[in-house]
Amino acid sequence: MLDHSFYRPLGRTGLYVSPICLGCDNFANPTSAEESSSIINCAIDNGINLIDTANGYANGQSEEIIGRCLKENGRRDDVILATKAYYPVGNKGINDRGNSRKHLIKACEDSLRRLQTDYIDLYQTHRVCMQTPLEETLGALTDLQRQGKIRYAGSTTSPSWKITESSMLADYRGLIRMVSEQLPYNLLDRRVENEILPAAQAAGLAVFVWSPLAMGLLTGRYDSSKPESFDTPRFGRGGIYAERITHRAADAGQQFVRVARDFDISPAHLALLWVKDQPGVTAPLCGPRTLAQLEDALPVMKMSLSEAMRCACDQVVPPGSAIANFLNSAPWMKGRLL
Repeated sequence: MLDHSFYRPLGRTGLYVSPICLGCDNFANPTSAEESSSIINCAIDNGINLIDTANGYANGQSEEIIGRCLKENGRRDDVILATKAYYPVGNKGINDRGNSRKHLIKACEDSLRRLQTDYIDLYQTHRVCMQTPLEETLGALTDLQRQGKIRYAGSTTSPSWKITESSMLADYRGLIRMVSEQLPYNLLDRRVENEILPAAQAAGLAVFVWSPLAMGLLTGRYDSSKPESFDTPRFGRGGIYAERITHRAADAGQQFVRVARDFDISPAHLALLWVKDQPGVTAPLCGPRTLAQLEDALPVMKMSLSEAMRCACDQVVPPGSAIANFLNSAPWMKGRLL
């Protein structure tokens, strides 16, 4: 079990979270319900106390697995349960998406049922909805909080100006204040350092990071000299996932592997450690497909990034720059990397 000194403040709340949190995107797709439950139990046993999911993960099945597991192990009160809404779940109508009052209230009720809980600790908007006034979104979240259905609210993959607008609206209109921002951040895409991360810090938000391993690019999984290494399910799916996996990014990943070897640390550990110890980051989300992957990541919670490691990583990709596009799922982002 981690010493209390390892836990980090969750933004401006009175809560504390573990330096690595559990992401559940793989639950039910492809990880089985049985192994997913083993992952949850192992995470809690080893001091991880925030579980992050979304209603759209595996079409609601990820939430269902988590709900069953926490009911069976009786440890619901031991964790900060976080979920999200934005994307449609199932083949429903045109309004079963976005951050409108209608959708968020219905989505929250559905998530509560699947999670088998009376309240959600951290309810997050999964993406920014440019068609919905932010005041309407915050108003709906405020009502959900007053009804006791959510404790706190957060946002995900937001531009800096939306983070600022949200904080100002909360103050001037007496609406719920976001307490967290979840963003894509890894050594191959450091653009959030320029504006988004400073905006989150200025607003006092906790910052959770998704894709800290850059979809395996930073573990050396892809090698531009070996075409067969690109024969992976994610690359084969095309779209936004394949766009991130370029030969240039793979070459940088191989360079990063050599840096890790120089410091006698595994590339996966260094990639996770680098994000964990970046200024302004509360915790990266570890999204294991297997129990073994989670167990491998656990030692990173007690590691510290040395200044020599930090400088060596900066030589691979300089601060504020990017050679892979992990913001390509954001509806507000324009253009591609050249």
